[in-house]
Amino acid sequence: MNKKKILIVDDDANIAELIPLYLTKECFQCEIAEDGETALKLHDSFQPDLMLLDIMLPGIDGYDVCREIRKNHSTPIIMLSAKGEVFDKVLGLELGADDYIIKPFDSKELVARVKAVLRRYQTGSAPAAPAASTETGTETIQYTDLTVSLSNYSVVYMGHPVEMPPKELELLYFLATHPNQVFTREQLLDHIWSYDYIGDTRTVDVHIKRLREKIKDHPNWSISTVWGIGYKFEVK
Repeated sequence: MNKKKILIVDDDANIAELIPLYLTKECFQCEIAEDGETALKLHDSFQPDLMLLDIMLPGIDGYDVCREIRKNHSTPIIMLSAKGEVFDKVLGLELGADDYIIKPFDSKELVARVKAVLRRYQTGSAPAAPAASTETGTETIQYTDLTVSLSNYSVVYMGHPVEMPPKELELLYFLATHPNQVFTREQLLDHIWSYDYIGDTRTVDVHIKRLREKIKDHPNWSISTVWGIGYKFEVK
């Protein structure tokens, strides 16, 4: 069985030494980068299954590293920071991070978050298959000008592939496979992030915002806000 590869990006020597100790015990393969420039180079050569990315880095900071990677890749990213303000969390999520851990953190929580994000990324952890509007024998939902597949984690919109981090894709897939059904933010957190995720409903709003930037409303369908309740995939 191939070990999952984790790229740890942190200029704090103590953190960079401790995290691999936690993760190698869980059979992960780790590489360390101490600055943003090295992180981008290692991402291409090491091809990690997940990145643990500190925000405050010398040279290119974690936000810019995340932004650069999201231009061409959907590698799961967990951001690490001593900053706990809501603004920092939301900015990280808006740039494409999948989760956010505040320092200092418990080693068991870190490992649990890593495993949870990887499960979300793996096809085997996908939401239950929908009852209708799918291709037979696959986890693929199709509407006019939109195809979302959990089999290979791909989205095609208006004939063109759209890059998405795992949670964005899973949120879109879940909503699209339950057309016209309204879900509260709490329900979406439970379905997509599960009990392993420690967050708030703002996370859902951020992911919906990013989906709308990539998938515009269509004459036949749209991602709609139900004010005071939550969201739905509206089929017209």
